[in-house]
Amino acid sequence: MMGIITMATETVLVDEICYPSKITTTKPLSLLGHGITDMEIHFLQVKFYAIGVYLEPEVVNHLQQWKGKSAKELEDSDDFFDALISAPVEKVIRLVVIKEIKGAQYGVQIETAVRDRLAADDKYEDEEEEALEKAIEFFQSKYFKKNSVITYHFPANSSTAEIVVSLEGKEDSKYVVENANVAETIKKWYLAGSRAISPSTITSLANNLSEELSK
Repeated sequence: MMGIITMATETVLVDEICYPSKITTTKPLSLLGHGITDMEIHFLQVKFYAIGVYLEPEVVNHLQQWKGKSAKELEDSDDFFDALISAPVEKVIRLVVIKEIKGAQYGVQIETAVRDRLAADDKYEDEEEEALEKAIEFFQSKYFKKNSVITYHFPANSSTAEIVVSLEGKEDSKYVVENANVAETIKKWYLAGSRAISPSTITSLANNLSEELSK
């Protein structure tokens, strides 16, 4: 299992939650996108969690065909985000809970999103169903208070997803999703452009990567 070291570095405020601008896994990763998930309920904006997307700075080497494109062009290009998802670099997605939620409720959100996407791509077989059930089971008994952290780590050279849950006053718990289709679909849920769950995160990624690509 991989440890994530937070470097003594600048922080970025994402809806009042501090995200370090750099973290180190097997190598240094930069915060290249952030946002929140939210929904309007009875005319009130309800925020669920903040999202930080950490990538190897070298990711731009795999996105050269978009060099010189504006942030808006990148934001509107699902092909760009597909290339970002498949780029062979390490990725970490860190969620910090804003509105407390039961692990079972969060699990249902993932289950629905992943199952529907896999079914649409004709990739939802028995192996995927079983892998998804086990991942949901991992969340089932947990309770996410405000500021609880859920980290997804996608190694550069493997098709797994490592999930780490950090709850106040408890030891971190970890789970590895071995099924490549399920791991990939979780990544897409957060990073797949217009099809992703948080438009603000996609806008932020487009802005930052457009800037990186113009250097």
